[in-house]
Amino acid sequence: MASSSKKNGGSVVFEDFFPSMMEKLGSEGFMKELANGFNVLMDREKKVITFESLKKNSALLGLEGMSDDDITCMLREGDMDGDGALSEMEFCTLMFRLSPSLMNDSKQLLGQVIFNGY
Repeated sequence: MASSSKKNGGSVVFEDFFPSMMEKLGSEGFMKELANGFNVLMDREKKVITFESLKKNSALLGLEGMSDDDITCMLREGDMDGDGALSEMEFCTLMFRLSPSLMNDSKQLLGQVIFNGY
């Protein structure tokens, strides 16, 4: 996914690995990896990513530098239905929005994903 590091006065800076992952895995493999990332971060009982589950599990994806404010901002940025959590679709949408390179190719990928049933 994305790697983070503390730079620029302590804020989290993300390095975008999605384009190279997409190239290596293809659209189907990439979508499976996004689903795996969602499953790592989600609350097992609620089946969504909550503040608590993201805070607890973010280090597993190399995001241990996230502050409470970073976590809250990420949830707000991706939360399209206003429930304070991220569904799998909201998570995948947010990941695409955070990757400018993927946004450029998103129509083609979306067509492939819909065609393959993801």
